[in-house]
Amino acid sequence: MTFTEANTVEQMILDAVTRPVAGQPRRVGDTRGTYLGDSLGDLLRPAQWSYEAPAAIPRQLGDVLVEPWLREALIRLNPEIAAQPDRADEVIYSLRAILLTVQADGLVRANEQMTAWLRGEKSMPFGPRGEHVPVRLVDAARPANNQLTVTNQWIYQAGAIEKRFDIVFVVNGLPLVIGEAKTPTRSAVTWFDGAYQINQIYEVDAPAMFVPNVFSFATEGRVYRYGAIRMPIEQWGPWRDDDNQDEGELRHVQAAVQSMLRPEVVLDILAHFTLYATDKRHRRCKLICRYQQYETTNKIVARVVKGYPKKGLIWHFQGSGKSLLMVFAAQKLRLHPQLGNPTVIIVVDRIDLDTQISATFNAAEVPNLVAVATRQELQALLAQDVRKVLITTIHKFGEAGGRLNERSNIIVMVDEAHRTQEGDLGRKMREALPNAFLFGLTGTPINRADRNTFWAFGADEDEHGYLSRYSFQDSIRDHATLPLHFEAPEVRLKIDRAAIDEAFGQITGALSEQDRDDLARRAAKMAVLVKNPERLRAVVAHMVSHFQQKIEPNGFKAQLVVFDRECCVLYKQAMDELISPEASVIVMTAAPGDPPAWRQHERDKDAEEKLLDRFRDPVDPLQFVIVTAKLLTGFDAPILQVMYLDKPMKDHNLLQAICRTNRTLGQEKTHGLIVDYIGIFDDVARAEL
Repeated sequence: MTFTEANTVEQMILDAVTRPVAGQPRRVGDTRGTYLGDSLGDLLRPAQWSYEAPAAIPRQLGDVLVEPWLREALIRLNPEIAAQPDRADEVIYSLRAILLTVQADGLVRANEQMTAWLRGEKSMPFGPRGEHVPVRLVDAARPANNQLTVTNQWIYQAGAIEKRFDIVFVVNGLPLVIGEAKTPTRSAVTWFDGAYQINQIYEVDAPAMFVPNVFSFATEGRVYRYGAIRMPIEQWGPWRDDDNQDEGELRHVQAAVQSMLRPEVVLDILAHFTLYATDKRHRRCKLICRYQQYETTNKIVARVVKGYPKKGLIWHFQGSGKSLLMVFAAQKLRLHPQLGNPTVIIVVDRIDLDTQISATFNAAEVPNLVAVATRQELQALLAQDVRKVLITTIHKFGEAGGRLNERSNIIVMVDEAHRTQEGDLGRKMREALPNAFLFGLTGTPINRADRNTFWAFGADEDEHGYLSRYSFQDSIRDHATLPLHFEAPEVRLKIDRAAIDEAFGQITGALSEQDRDDLARRAAKMAVLVKNPERLRAVVAHMVSHFQQKIEPNGFKAQLVVFDRECCVLYKQAMDELISPEASVIVMTAAPGDPPAWRQHERDKDAEEKLLDRFRDPVDPLQFVIVTAKLLTGFDAPILQVMYLDKPMKDHNLLQAICRTNRTLGQEKTHGLIVDYIGIFDDVARAEL
């Protein structure tokens, strides 16, 4: 027997997602007899797909929708249409019109319109007095209340173009998932070939077939990957769960298929884990969840619905998508029918994080979103019992003055939960919202006597102290982030950190750690060493040469982190002697008493964001951003590959900073790079990833 994709991978997927239906053949052409069912046990099984041969599906080759099935579902799911069945044709006419718009409006916008219909967000004037009522195409809350069909070798014809889709999952006549199965017998053929066929051929040549699409997947029997329409292939991700973390064999693909392609998961992703956003170039794009975002969101929702425990720690590595995780969780919590229209509060502890999180939520057009500007506004909103998504900083709780709202359906999600949540600000927030659920999200939890993220957010019921963990190794394995590489230039460029630390320790041994940190920032001796003109010129010369040889040819950019604000100016002056002044810019805060040379780099929020958009633009001549404190958290620029580090840092502050370089960008960016001029490798080794 010859092994092909049809009789191996494709058939495995069909077998994995279907179960025999009582009274029907197991499969078209199957001679193993009729399945008799399992009586009550069969009826209690969860919703599952039923196989239908392509020839038995009531559609013409040019049809995207299986209209007889769709008409039947509209009548079954909508009482107003059941009363007058001809109304189903009006709905189908509107859906056909969306299919026609794909050529003019583009696939993403057509898909967005269809998704609104699929989510029940569209209405028709079918009420008793002609008022608009919502129309349901699918029942996402009760998956078994839908016609769930999977088929293979689906042919779609549009004019002279004819495409054959390996596997199509159809809900109530709507093709929601498309899969491409490649042969497992040729080592040169991988899942990427299948994804390329979907992304670069099918979506381009037959876009109408993807207007109802929730996601697509590809596999060659070794690796399973999925993605949304027009999503770059390098962003297609794996699907894992607690029982299936490995890949490389057919059984691993089977486990991923059986986990992700369940009807309840497909419809959950449609209803709660699909976003449409506008990127920096004003292009519309579709985003869907990674598996860790899906799993963690549902753990958060389940805990809130259960009502106990009232907190949880989410420990996900830097750059792995915590901002989108909060968007997904906020949306699902707000829509959950058992939570009684809850308030969701997103809390950050720095303005740059506030900007990043607010931008993520605004780009995703999350409804009922309020960015809280002042402490007074926060107190007023909570006192008025507002039921929305609020984004605020922890500092706005500093003058809260006791209890602001005692409702139990307030859910607080704290970003970068390791920094300020154990002190007075965290205590005041807890006092202000005594019955709220508190979820802390961090990439770098702290477990020390004086600061303990596990104590602040970890629930006793969670075995390891956290509700969800997505590690550095997990994110690298899944290509959610990139590995970090380190380089140490010649020793003569370095400072003798050991000698300085020993002397500093002798001087400050009796001080608390906080006092020592404060003193360190003002340590004149260290500053003099760092700013030595000969050393400074040597560092800058090495950095420029390194960038021009190793970074610039690949089209990436750089961040320079220096000791203090004076260094920002000094390093900029030294760089301007070697390369164009337009190639670098300083991003730092300024105070009224600062020298004019410092004040000229002050910008308002809008001007700074426009500057950073220039940095993100690959064709803009701006190649370096020079910073000392800003842009070390909450700054996402995938084009940033290298960080030139000339500032003493440690622990979670160090880890957060260097992870600015770990964002993915195409296949050319294979790693983030840290060039260390000050000798922090020991600190990196001690910082837990």
